[in-house]
Amino acid sequence: MSPLIRQPLTVELALLGFLREGALHGYEIPRRLSDPAGLGEVWRLKQSHLYALLARLAEEGYLTSTLKAQETRPQRRQYRLTRVGRSTFTEWVQAPVARGRDVRLDFLTKFFFAEREGPQVAERLTTRQRAVCQDWLRQQQRQAEAARATRPFEWKVCQYRIGQIESMLTWLDLCEEAVPAAP
Repeated sequence: MSPLIRQPLTVELALLGFLREGALHGYEIPRRLSDPAGLGEVWRLKQSHLYALLARLAEEGYLTSTLKAQETRPQRRQYRLTRVGRSTFTEWVQAPVARGRDVRLDFLTKFFFAEREGPQVAERLTTRQRAVCQDWLRQQQRQAEAARATRPFEWKVCQYRIGQIESMLTWLDLCEEAVPAAP
């Protein structure tokens, strides 16, 4: 992939996720994004920034918009996913995050939408993320062992990272247990 091709940001992909469920007016999206029972616990986004992101997603072909007339109010812009937007979202929601620091925003957002896509998608995502975390854990354990005798600070940093990764794995177990069984 060319480094000049800009990939959508996680928050942009979250916007695609809301639109995957159907066309929405611009004012409906921030309500869903800020819902404390969902991504409101993960994301904070100003309305002006949201509209800029929607405009960019439309410009890049991930969504389309139309103006809808209202009797007593100004027209509303309604957004809808394109085929490219739908396939981009579907690919993204099933892929694990590549770095531990991305778990807090990116993975939580993916998992929110994976659950909405269905138990199989959520289970597949947690399984894939667990495999990535186990690779991270093995790498940190090897690095810690190599640093133990001669680089004590590096060893301590590795131990910290090992603890974080082990916590992620425990949390992934909880997530997987909480996903309802597929019918």
